[in-house]
Amino acid sequence: MDKYPKTLLEFEKKFSSETACRDYLYQLRWPNEFCCPRCGHNKAWPVGTVLFQCARCNSQVSVIAGTIFHGTRKSLTIWFRAIWWLVGQKNGASALGLKRILGLGSYQTAWAWLHKLRRAMVTPGQDRLGGIIEVDETYIGGEKPGKPGRGAAGKSLVVIAAQIDGKRIGRIRLRRVPDASGKSLAGAVQEVAAKESVIRTDGWKGYNKLKRFGYVHEIARVGVAEGPGENLLPYCHRVAALLKRWLLGTHQGAVSHEHLDYYLDEFTFRFNRRTSKYRGKLFYRLLQNAVCIEPVTFQQIVKNGRERK
Repeated sequence: MDKYPKTLLEFEKKFSSETACRDYLYQLRWPNEFCCPRCGHNKAWPVGTVLFQCARCNSQVSVIAGTIFHGTRKSLTIWFRAIWWLVGQKNGASALGLKRILGLGSYQTAWAWLHKLRRAMVTPGQDRLGGIIEVDETYIGGEKPGKPGRGAAGKSLVVIAAQIDGKRIGRIRLRRVPDASGKSLAGAVQEVAAKESVIRTDGWKGYNKLKRFGYVHEIARVGVAEGPGENLLPYCHRVAALLKRWLLGTHQGAVSHEHLDYYLDEFTFRFNRRTSKYRGKLFYRLLQNAVCIEPVTFQQIVKNGRERK
């Protein structure tokens, strides 16, 4: 099959029916061959809208069971359109915009769908960054009273790791941390960067122990000839500026601290695929992940936000 549609017209033609969407998910979930969870047989035939029946033991398997679509009452055609709309917009989509474009019954439904899709924007078992990596932190949140700088109160601290690719930014990773202590910062670096990578930071003491964890630690310092306004970590600062502009522009800054991780995942997904020629590739990658992650309910999203490892 063609991996993904390249234009809206191709999308509408390819996914005009529930059967077409079901068969596409089937290919993504079992790219090599079907495998019955009960007997392991590799042959099955479609039954109804989303079910496949094993040719040996006759057990029925839903193509959406155990995915983000698990238990949905909406058709797959609507879900596919929601995904296309989300990835097709350069700056993303708001819950209100999704509700209006698809005619969903409530704002809460659109909000929950977007959060489920953001969970699927994290590729299971994704590789860590390597090579030369700039690392810095930024605070996300509105104006709050209290201590400035790394001790700012009432805001969320986000660690930015930007892989340097020549004179441009390669892939990035974003991690929310509780504070700027050495334990928190080193833990974030270990999550996103492969051992023996070159980690370039400012002189903050929280990064002093990175060498103990197998990294080459470089401290960016102001040169003698340059003035005090020199940008020591330009790649991280650029990512921070784009992140804040995106949160303010697409979501009007109305992002709660409890759910910030979802939005960081979406920004990372979009940024790392910013050079893709076709938006359909993002659609394809998102669906690939969507059939691999466990489902989550609206109540779980509201109560717990994203689980922290």
